[in-house]
Amino acid sequence: MYAVGIILKEIREETGVPLQEVQQNVGIDLTQLSRIENGKRLPTIEQIQRLAQFYNFDDTKLLIQRESDKIVSTLEYPEVAIEALKVAEDKIAYGSKYLSLFQDVIYQKPIALESRRYIGSKAKLSDWIMDLIETETENVQTFTDIFAGTATISARALSKYKKVIVNDFLYANNIIYKAFFGAGNWNKNKVSSIITSYNSLDPEALSENYFSENFGGKFYEYSVSKLIGHIRQDIEDMKYELTEKEYSILLATLIYNIDKLANTVGHFDAYIKKPIKPQPLRMRMIDAKDFENVEIHKEDANLLARNIKSDLVYIDPPYNSRQYCRFYHLYETLIKWDKPKLHGVALKPEPENMSAYCTVKARSRFEDLVRNLNTRYLVVSYNNTYNSKSNSSENKIRLEEIEEILNRCGDTKTFECSHRFFNTGKTEFNDHKELLFITKVDEARKNKSFPTLLCWG
Repeated sequence: MYAVGIILKEIREETGVPLQEVQQNVGIDLTQLSRIENGKRLPTIEQIQRLAQFYNFDDTKLLIQRESDKIVSTLEYPEVAIEALKVAEDKIAYGSKYLSLFQDVIYQKPIALESRRYIGSKAKLSDWIMDLIETETENVQTFTDIFAGTATISARALSKYKKVIVNDFLYANNIIYKAFFGAGNWNKNKVSSIITSYNSLDPEALSENYFSENFGGKFYEYSVSKLIGHIRQDIEDMKYELTEKEYSILLATLIYNIDKLANTVGHFDAYIKKPIKPQPLRMRMIDAKDFENVEIHKEDANLLARNIKSDLVYIDPPYNSRQYCRFYHLYETLIKWDKPKLHGVALKPEPENMSAYCTVKARSRFEDLVRNLNTRYLVVSYNNTYNSKSNSSENKIRLEEIEEILNRCGDTKTFECSHRFFNTGKTEFNDHKELLFITKVDEARKNKSFPTLLCWG
């Protein structure tokens, strides 16, 4: 077995990138990539260099691993031969423990906000979006991300603007915002000590719990599910010994560490019906910071719109029928920890926080939203999956409707960027694009264009 492949898999999972996306960007056959990551195939030097460039990882370190794997053969990269020989010596000395030693290097770094798997994440578009906003707007002091999702745009805004308002009505997302950048006192050593204690737990010694009884052997490997349930209950039991920031960090840390272990394709609408390969749950703290210029909400965006004033509002609502509260129901259940009765094959609780933007009411809700926002700039993300062959992928607000509504608010500019889309397999796009609309609001035009009172209908 080649260790370099397993290390490459660790690096990829750390970045949260699906194997198919790697294949599309580096041009290596998907079967080859799978065999490389399973340690069954030794990657070529060129493949390692291309993968390292894509992962933004030091290719020299990976090449050393490759040469040490190939130590019994002719060395193809003599510049690192001496170091490779030393690594090979370490592998012989440490045996199967060597990989965990290499993983220690990765685990010393805190987990980044962007590493979570999430449909519609703007992580890879954040530079493009923020650069356009900075170029096309002026005198922005307050920035609002009213459908924050993964909050990658919010995180970028925090370093640029005097005040940032972050909103999403999912429980898990709200906890994540508080953990990663909410203001509050916390003791890093205290939190680290708690996480370290979780890493010493033996799942065989743990009792059954709500999480393992419901999700074990389905969404998570059974022993891992026992750990997840035990850790979640322990965090709840010590809640009053923790500050709100510490409580949020521990919960967000749990989500981020179990995310890559989930037996899913990236969401919890279904699980993969195959035997789950055992993997250890090794907890690592998130990259928690605290900002004084952030204001965090968990509200319906249309209600919040009536109660805030912001120089700029970034709007990235769900556009198709996929309800995020249902796609990520497991995290909602984990964070609320009210242990609800679960239903169906996917083990979902009763519906809550269902978005009208995923229904035929989407257009009227969007119109109501922009009508009631007190802002100088509207910035709207949109994508061209509106011609989808899949009902679940088809956008509920048409492109023409977005343009018409925004133009009633003021002069609107449209920008586009090629971008890979989430696909369940039924729809193909040869030219998928992310669109960004930037509207400079004209209050007189907006007030004249909209009825005095809008009903959501």
